Amino acid sequence: MKPTLQVRLSQHLALTPQLQQSIRLLQLSTLELHQEVEQMLEQNPFLDVEEEGASPFETPLERPPMDSKVDRDEPFEGRGEHAEGADGAGGADGLAEMRAEDFGTPGRDDWENGTEGDDFDGIGETPRSRAALDGEDDSEMHERRGAGTTLPEHLRRQVAAMRLGPEDRAVLLALVESLDGDGYLADPLEDIEARLQQIVGVEPGSDAADVLHDRARCALRWLQSLEPAGVGARDLGECLALQLRHHPKSPARTLALRIAQNYLELLAKRDFRRLMSLTSASEELVRQAQALIVACEPKPGRPFADAESNVIVPDVIVRKSGRGLAVALNPDVMPRLRINDLYAQAARAQRGANGNPGLSARLQEARWFVKNVQQRFDTILRVSRAIVERQRAFFTHGAIAMKPLVLREIADELGLHESTISRVTTAKYMATPQGTFELKYFFGSSLNTDAGGNASSTAVRALIQRFVAAEDAGKPLSDSQISQMLEEQGIQVARRTVAKYREALKIAPAAMRKTL
Repeated sequence: MKPTLQVRLSQHLALTPQLQQSIRLLQLSTLELHQEVEQMLEQNPFLDVEEEGASPFETPLERPPMDSKVDRDEPFEGRGEHAEGADGAGGADGLAEMRAEDFGTPGRDDWENGTEGDDFDGIGETPRSRAALDGEDDSEMHERRGAGTTLPEHLRRQVAAMRLGPEDRAVLLALVESLDGDGYLADPLEDIEARLQQIVGVEPGSDAADVLHDRARCALRWLQSLEPAGVGARDLGECLALQLRHHPKSPARTLALRIAQNYLELLAKRDFRRLMSLTSASEELVRQAQALIVACEPKPGRPFADAESNVIVPDVIVRKSGRGLAVALNPDVMPRLRINDLYAQAARAQRGANGNPGLSARLQEARWFVKNVQQRFDTILRVSRAIVERQRAFFTHGAIAMKPLVLREIADELGLHESTISRVTTAKYMATPQGTFELKYFFGSSLNTDAGGNASSTAVRALIQRFVAAEDAGKPLSDSQISQMLEEQGIQVARRTVAKYREALKIAPAAMRKTL
């Protein structure tokens, strides 16, 4: 083939490095953004942290132009209702007036968006711990948790106070290290013995192996005698039995121990008739035994879990202000960045003297980063204001008043792409008088009503929660009955859909909710 030269004219879309960085920062969570900022501060000498008391993102040389159409000084106004904006009462002074009780517990519900939440408020009750059973003050538990003590550390302190020989202590500490986060033995005792035999160099079947076997059995009993009660159990039944033995002797405790060791599955299924038949116990005694079991802690290691790692820091704060709602960015999550004035002047002097062009590139990179971080928060604020405007009834009446909302509605209103709204609402949280929620929580599909309107799936799930909370524990509502009750409210929901919503809310079926 003969080589030739050809000229082609074509069009293609190219993302500039600045736009790529803007998109990447927009989808980061608060924690990931702070890590990105720390990394940029280490890499770019032109980027610096603003002094205390100065406004965020202010630069001595110049303030980067804002592409956002939002005026930060413009107050947020509802439908005929005035509310102060981000720099009004929603600023630092306004935030200082906010009380902790204005906000509820964190919660999220992403079922409609394809990412089901891990927990739902008002469904799962945390059983009381052994401390509550023994009369230990709750403040001691909070103090122990606040000190950052882990379960192995707490157990090792107790082991240090025991009068044990070196061999017994070593085996007991090996069992402590074999516990999982819930306080259960992560591996069978036989596997732990086999590992100890390899470490010590003991031949299986020898006399030394028999001695090690006896030491492991004794060490397990010592471990299960430590606090918290139930630690070192190998299954749920053993965990409950260890805690029940701390109760005073009574017929109810004897029956509870028998149920925990033999009939726990029947109790989980609420098959009380068969329980009474197998145990020859009266209905009142079974009810008392059930109360003792329910009061136990199924996960003894839970009080020692790192609660701080599960704390959600909101990006946006919404509070009532007069007749309206004030929407403001959380100043605690906003990095205070600026361009280093001294280094910037030196770079400009070098540029005029034909100096190193790399300095100018690093300076421009720092300016882009400050601008993109600022634009990220401006976009979050715009989207949050639009959500609050659409879901105004939620902030007064709760989830039951949620309206149907999809990403495209917010995108069309703000002139943004739907993918941008998706990035903004992912891993971003809003603190409200109703609780703290991910921004995706305010979006949900619509269901038809008899009146010809639409009802939000979030509101329907809230109604299901309300129905279940008010039901007769002896005759819990079935999915069909809940569907009929929703139809009486004018909402058309099939039984299959009710079952899906109930499972998403982690509500057990009617047969498992039944109590005596």
